[in-house]
Amino acid sequence: MNKILENLFLEQTLTKQEAKNFFIELSKGNVNKTQTIAIATIYNMRYPTLEEIRGFRQAMMELSIKINLTEFNAIDIVGTGGDGKNTFNISTLACFIVAGTGEKVIKHGSFSSSSISGSSNILKGLGYNFTNNEENLKNQLDKVGICYLHAPIFHPVLKTLSVIRKELGVKTIFNTLGPLLNPGKPKNQLLGVNNLELARTYYYMYQNTKNNYAIIHSLDGYDEITLTSDIKYYSPKGVRHYSIEELEIGEKTIKINPNELKGGKNTEENIRIFMSVLSGDGTLSQNKVVLINATFALCLLNQDTFENNYDKAKRSLKSGQAKNILKKLLSL
Repeated sequence: MNKILENLFLEQTLTKQEAKNFFIELSKGNVNKTQTIAIATIYNMRYPTLEEIRGFRQAMMELSIKINLTEFNAIDIVGTGGDGKNTFNISTLACFIVAGTGEKVIKHGSFSSSSISGSSNILKGLGYNFTNNEENLKNQLDKVGICYLHAPIFHPVLKTLSVIRKELGVKTIFNTLGPLLNPGKPKNQLLGVNNLELARTYYYMYQNTKNNYAIIHSLDGYDEITLTSDIKYYSPKGVRHYSIEELEIGEKTIKINPNELKGGKNTEENIRIFMSVLSGDGTLSQNKVVLINATFALCLLNQDTFENNYDKAKRSLKSGQAKNILKKLLSL
């Protein structure tokens, strides 16, 4: 481990195997807290290379609790976090809207480290019981259409890292890895990234897989589609630039003010915002943003038009079906 640190301090990069070995040694208790903080700090000063990400990811997946949910044609809607924007929980809301249309969602997430409330904070606050039991998760997908995978109970090494992440209070390499570690291995993924360099790195990595994916980045730094700027969109079909005008569906609006997307000051406030939007009482800006993210997810899952998928998402929200999905999930 000292040799790896020495090389990193000399601004060298790790091979895939060296990156993999780091997490394996960490899981064995062979990396102390100071060394872990040092490595996390180094990757805050630069992004990991493609080979480093592949090595980190391979180790984490090999060390994870195994489940098999591949019988479902499901999607995960997730962002890297770490964009420092403190938005309300857009991706998690989009997941319930998508499930409300009848599609399957395998959502992977955790508690917040560099923001106010992660998806796990919201769902735990609402009374959801985290589980890594495969049969329970399959039951949720069968009966409700959505299940939630709380990262720390699937990736034991995260228990070691979570305290360090919280103490640092800033984005780390673990924000980068999180979206790649869904143990349910959904066949589809809408992945939001907070900067173009990382978006390109993910794109290069996914090109060598069979994943049905879309990587999105709002050009003003959000890891979601926020309608505050144009977006870059990476998929198996290539790279595309969407202007805000191209994303306008339904009610015509001007560019959304970022202040309209702000989250609360604590988890309780964010839960209130979450339930307000899910209950159909969100502002026009809040609704449009969750609906556009849900629409992009639906376009990955079916061959329908963008406009039709937007209408499906809107019906899911406005009819109360998305909220009903949450009620059913919490009742199981």
